[in-house]
Amino acid sequence: MSNNSASVFINGATRPSAAGLAGVVALVVLSGVAVMAGLWKVLVIGWVAFVAMAGAIPLGSRSATGASAAQLVWGYGLASGAMITSAAVFLVPQAIGFDPRVGGFGVAAGILLGFGSHIVGHRMAHVESTFDDTAVQLSAHALSAGVIIGLVYGSMPELGLLLGLAIVSHKGPAGYAAARRLTQSGRSASVILLPASGVGVAAIPSALVSLPSVPVVNAAVFGFAAGVFLHVAMDFLPECEVGGEVGEVANVSGDAHELLDRLRLHAALSTSLGGLAVFVAWLAVGP
Repeated sequence: MSNNSASVFINGATRPSAAGLAGVVALVVLSGVAVMAGLWKVLVIGWVAFVAMAGAIPLGSRSATGASAAQLVWGYGLASGAMITSAAVFLVPQAIGFDPRVGGFGVAAGILLGFGSHIVGHRMAHVESTFDDTAVQLSAHALSAGVIIGLVYGSMPELGLLLGLAIVSHKGPAGYAAARRLTQSGRSASVILLPASGVGVAAIPSALVSLPSVPVVNAAVFGFAAGVFLHVAMDFLPECEVGGEVGEVANVSGDAHELLDRLRLHAALSTSLGGLAVFVAWLAVGP
């Protein structure tokens, strides 16, 4: 690593963030609550999400001076493909099974509300300039996903780990891209520890909430969960366009159609393999 790269890494990845450290402390404290309550699956999912995103911080900071667009495409593609497949296979059938129409409305509400909150989050982040908009958006994603994961596993503890792990599979590439962006702008990448902790911090308390055994309520919850996760998964689909995140990493200009076409092939293959991986895991675990 060159002296310049090392300087970028040290300044961007190791400067402490009070918000990030607070998130880690909250996760550790709530982990004790999860152990006492026997919420082992939620605990594992929360810590896998944390390790995936926190572990990507130094990688993203180090790549700020020479990132690979293809690597980012494959990270996003595998994760989003796994998330879409998991939501469609494990959550949508549950919602429809409880009540087809209410479950369908729940899916629609989750997608639309997810999109709306994403747009509002963008606007609030730009208005409130004292906190980085990347951290705001990732934290909102993490907290909403955590609440839903907690409710789903709290109401159906027999669900396997495959669903939760696939849902948080985007944490690694998301943390990588965010750390790279923050380091390039001269900001502390350690603030990403806040959204890294967010899934567990939100999931553990919500898993303690007991939902009533009413089919309509369960249909709405599972449908809404599926809709939100589908929105998040589609938000992370690698879009290989000029001006987009992948195009920014590849340093493409207006005349880069050949490069973008190659990256689009990577995107199509990676998302397909992400979905296939969940299918293979499902076969291995057993229908």
